Amino acid sequence: MSNQTQQLIFWGIFLLFLVVVYFLDRFYNLLRDTSTLKTKKPYSFSRVQLTWWSTIILTSFITILFTKNVAPTFSSSTLVLLGISMVTTAASSAIDMSDISNGLTRSQNTPGTNLFYDILSDGNGINMHRFQTVVFNTLFGVWFIYAVLHNLVITDGVNIHNLQICPNCSAAADSSPINTIMPVICQNNLILLGLSSGTYVALKTNENKKPVNTRMTNDSNSANTVDESGDALG
Repeated sequence: MSNQTQQLIFWGIFLLFLVVVYFLDRFYNLLRDTSTLKTKKPYSFSRVQLTWWSTIILTSFITILFTKNVAPTFSSSTLVLLGISMVTTAASSAIDMSDISNGLTRSQNTPGTNLFYDILSDGNGINMHRFQTVVFNTLFGVWFIYAVLHNLVITDGVNIHNLQICPNCSAAADSSPINTIMPVICQNNLILLGLSSGTYVALKTNENKKPVNTRMTNDSNSANTVDESGDALG
């Protein structure tokens, strides 16, 4: 099978997944936050992240299956990558349920703006921890796609030197060329992605909690003290 045909198969499957995701989001809110709104629910970063990596990895798997006639075995780094996205989504959902049960006023109940603004911002606007998480996931995702397309071609040879995100791929990946088409991601890079997602989840717990205005509280306490003093004098 020619190099161009293999790459066209990859992009065809990738595009098909994007179309499916579009329709699932439009009719079933696949990428949206839990919200009381009926329409224009804001996009959820955690759901977008999980869909992003699921689409890339499933596209890679199906492409290898079609072009090589062999089902590849996922490396541990690929499983960890999916696990990070799944845990992030589960934790975010749990936080949403907790906010709802506590009767908090949720920013997710205001209409969304667009995909990029919604995943980069909370109720207080765009913030840095969401921005760096989006950037890291985007960069690693694009690199993952590039590596798969590169390795699809060179695995037609007998002995290959695969393009890997992990430089020590010979030690980290399976010796079979088929199983190294999807790149191995180094442990430190996985830790980076995990820390980014963990920071997002940790700060999400406070997104809908309004800070106490200590100045107003102190003024109120002072006023009560004056009233009590006046009553005592009277």
